[in-house]
Amino acid sequence: MNENTSIAILSANKLMRSPEQVAAFENALAELAQHPNSQYLRELHLILDDNCQHQEVMFSLLHFLESFDVKAQIQAFIDVMPQLIISAPEWTEIIHQRILNDESANVYYQEILKSLDHKNQPLAISN
Repeated sequence: MNENTSIAILSANKLMRSPEQVAAFENALAELAQHPNSQYLRELHLILDDNCQHQEVMFSLLHFLESFDVKAQIQAFIDVMPQLIISAPEWTEIIHQRILNDESANVYYQEILKSLDHKNQPLAISN
């Protein structure tokens, strides 16, 4: 199974309303974990859904995301945060808290946010 197929299965089953959906989600995630590829981090973050019936299974996705290089994971999180905060505000808060509670992740997170602030300063000044 390729990454796109596995991600499509995760997305289709992310609410986990039946044992079959839970199994499909877990199997697709296990398949992705065999060959982790950071290029899909953005898509994987967007699988998170506050309406999921089995949060403990969704936490396995979060743990998979956190298994990647911290810089890649945080950059992907920041990139999708505007979408994620709409579709999964609780998961957005959980990730945010986990970043803040991890010293190295917190340092990198602050660096990225400061650089974003500097990139947006000319826009703020011109308005």
